[in-house]
Amino acid sequence: MRRTRVDIGSAGSPKASRASVREAMTFDVLPPESDDDFTLQSKRIAMWAYAPMLLSGTHLVVGLILVMRERTNLDFSALLMALAPVLIAIVLDGAAGLLLAFRKQLGVSPVSTARLVLLWFASTGIMWMLFGTAAYAGLQDTSFLPLALGAGLAVKAMLSIGSPPAAIINALLATVGVNLFSDDPLLQSAIPLLGLATAAYSTVITRHMLASSRRRLALDWQAKKALNFVEEFENSGRGWFWETNAAGTLSYVSQQLADDFKTQPEALLGRQFTDLLSVDNGSGDTIREERTLGFHLSARFPFSDVVVRPASDQDVHWSLSGNPIFDDNGRFLGFRGIGTDLTEQRRSEQEISRLARFDSLTGLPNRAMMRQTLDEGLRNAAHRQRGCALFLIDLDRFKNVNDTLGHPAGDALLKQVAQRLQSVMGDHGQIGRLGGDEFKAVLPGTVDIGLLESLAKTLIEQVSRPYMLDGHRVTIGASLGIAIGDPGRSCADSMIRNADLALYAAKAAGRGKHCFYEPSMHSEASKRQLLENDLRGALERNELSVVYQPVVRAAGEEVAGFEALVRWKHPKQGDISPTRFIPLAEECGMIGKLGEWVLEQAVHAAREWPDHVRIAVNLSPIQFNDPKIVETVGLALQRSGIRPSRLELEITEGVFLADSDVTDGTFARLKELGVRLALDDFGTGYSSLGYLKKAPFDKIKIDQSFVRGAASTSSRNAAIIRAIVTLAESLGMDTVAEGVETHDDLQLMRDLGVSQIQGYIFGRPSALEDATDLASASSVEADGHQCLREPRQRLMRRALIALEGRVVEVRLRNISAMGTLVECVHPVTPGKPMTIDIVGVGPVTGMVRWAQRNRFGVQFDKQFDLARLAPRPTKANDVTMLQPWYVQKAAGQG
Repeated sequence: MRRTRVDIGSAGSPKASRASVREAMTFDVLPPESDDDFTLQSKRIAMWAYAPMLLSGTHLVVGLILVMRERTNLDFSALLMALAPVLIAIVLDGAAGLLLAFRKQLGVSPVSTARLVLLWFASTGIMWMLFGTAAYAGLQDTSFLPLALGAGLAVKAMLSIGSPPAAIINALLATVGVNLFSDDPLLQSAIPLLGLATAAYSTVITRHMLASSRRRLALDWQAKKALNFVEEFENSGRGWFWETNAAGTLSYVSQQLADDFKTQPEALLGRQFTDLLSVDNGSGDTIREERTLGFHLSARFPFSDVVVRPASDQDVHWSLSGNPIFDDNGRFLGFRGIGTDLTEQRRSEQEISRLARFDSLTGLPNRAMMRQTLDEGLRNAAHRQRGCALFLIDLDRFKNVNDTLGHPAGDALLKQVAQRLQSVMGDHGQIGRLGGDEFKAVLPGTVDIGLLESLAKTLIEQVSRPYMLDGHRVTIGASLGIAIGDPGRSCADSMIRNADLALYAAKAAGRGKHCFYEPSMHSEASKRQLLENDLRGALERNELSVVYQPVVRAAGEEVAGFEALVRWKHPKQGDISPTRFIPLAEECGMIGKLGEWVLEQAVHAAREWPDHVRIAVNLSPIQFNDPKIVETVGLALQRSGIRPSRLELEITEGVFLADSDVTDGTFARLKELGVRLALDDFGTGYSSLGYLKKAPFDKIKIDQSFVRGAASTSSRNAAIIRAIVTLAESLGMDTVAEGVETHDDLQLMRDLGVSQIQGYIFGRPSALEDATDLASASSVEADGHQCLREPRQRLMRRALIALEGRVVEVRLRNISAMGTLVECVHPVTPGKPMTIDIVGVGPVTGMVRWAQRNRFGVQFDKQFDLARLAPRPTKANDVTMLQPWYVQKAAGQG
């Protein structure tokens, strides 16, 4: 088995510098010890390539001479006997020639080929001796025989110079031949000595040849390896090589360098290297670098990482390094070096720099860039005494777009929003994106309240215009907070905080609005922070309690269950609405602890009730997405001892905004516990049928916004409730109508087939003792108004109407959204259309529905906005209040 190249691969190793006598004599006939020896054996076989041809020519010439000289002296049979060895030798020569020519195709190894060649060499020598014996015995004239034998041995000696085994074979054959055909002691001694000398010479030559060949192979291998490294380096695109002669002209260039000039390397050879560099169209830094390179080339100094530009039309940059080349006598031969294309690197650096300052989606400045812009705006404001304004813009309903149409649509929407914001802002300021759906605008030097209000309204108006996204018509909104910085007094952090408070106030005011920062907003934020701090200790101080509102079967009016609701009685502020502290608990991370406490209270309360009465507990999306929620519910059931089916968990559609796989898994594990699941507030969110298909709900709770006033003839809610009930029945789910307060709505719910009723008509949320008494009752009596009276304005208002061609002043009472009572001394006919001009409000059209003495009732054609009756506040100097001191000062100076 051959050893690896490592054994002899170094040109300086002992084995590469010499070869032993034994190795020289046996190198061709023994298996190779390494890959290099295998290669050398293959090369040495090539020295025998023409040997069969030479020997066969010698054999043919001798045979022809024999035929010509003895054709008249010998008969054919005698001549054939003499020529037989020569003919056999010629055949062997041909076989050897074919073997050497086709050994690779035949798959014969070099050592096997060498052995067969030596066998041929010996065989032809034996044939030559047999020819001499036959010719000596049968020829009458043997004078040419010594010449023929000598010529054959001389040719063989010449062929065996490079092969010690062949030289030894030839020496043995010569010794045998001289003893057969000569009795001269001198010849018998001289010929063997000459053969030994030839063999010794062949051994010496072979030793030197092996040593030099090994060194050459080692150097060739190193050169090939270096060439491979060069090719791999060049092909990788990380750099290229160049070389010049003493005159500075290129003697070698890589393909990559030629590609920058859209030509072949051969076209660049012979050109001055400096001709490839640009010195006219680069930047100042690049020109300095190129002059530095010229100095190093002329001074024959080494240089490293000199950045230059090639003389091409493309925007390309090179980094060059090079070293001067000198021979052993110190004569300068040129430069050799490497080059690197920095174009992509510089583009990447520019892109990284851009991404560090700009938003990758919209192209607007990002948070860091906007902070820098605000800092610069405030510094400039302090210098110019002109102030600076800051807008914080938050998109309304943007999350709905992401949830319904997907994030790609959301990204496309953000791009369009950015374009509209830029178009509105123009030269007034810089728009940037903070992340998500939040934007910021810095307006340096702008403090005019009128202009700021105009820009804010225009921004909101433009953002609220419909968008087209993949064929979908999308409408969103925007809320905006404004802060104005005093020159030399405000800092960026305070302005951002103030604008954020103003934005929070704008959202609290109903979204789609803008608010200027006011100092009172700080107190609101402080109150909210204090409320959060109080909430954190409310459980420990026993300020929280759980109340229970009954859920009654629509058919029999017996209690089916209760919904557990949490209440907070603050020691100073009194009762605090859950709409205030539940969102606060979710934001501050307390909802998990609070929800677990409510769950424990509820299931323990259910132990006191009849077995058929269920308890419903609300789970917020944050609680539902807690990985430990199933364990928490299971532990609460285990502690209470109630049947799992008596516990209903009410869940809103918000839980589906999380990862679907996790959500589905939580649903499955809760159902394995045996609890019931209810979809709460159905109809107020997306009301996606996919939720009902994928989640194992047992009940649908119809939101009270659809239930209240559903019995009104002008309401479409009854049709919506009927569709929900039909859907629930087909899916095998119960339905609960929330917020039922009147007998009319109760009867409608029964007529529509609603399973259960929850509302003030059967009871308000009450303490545990009252709930326990109610749970034991056989039935619950409905208590409430017959119908729901709409809100009405009870203050009397003056109005004008037209009767029989004259204008009559009347008085309006009990004004509601749908109609009013009119006091009028003139008789009016029912069914008469009428226009009532309310003083200070404007005209309202309607129809007379009934009429009595001195009064009649009018039903409006359209729903009337009661807010129009509210007294309009006088135009207070809000603008003046918001104007900073330096604006007033400037006005006074003017």
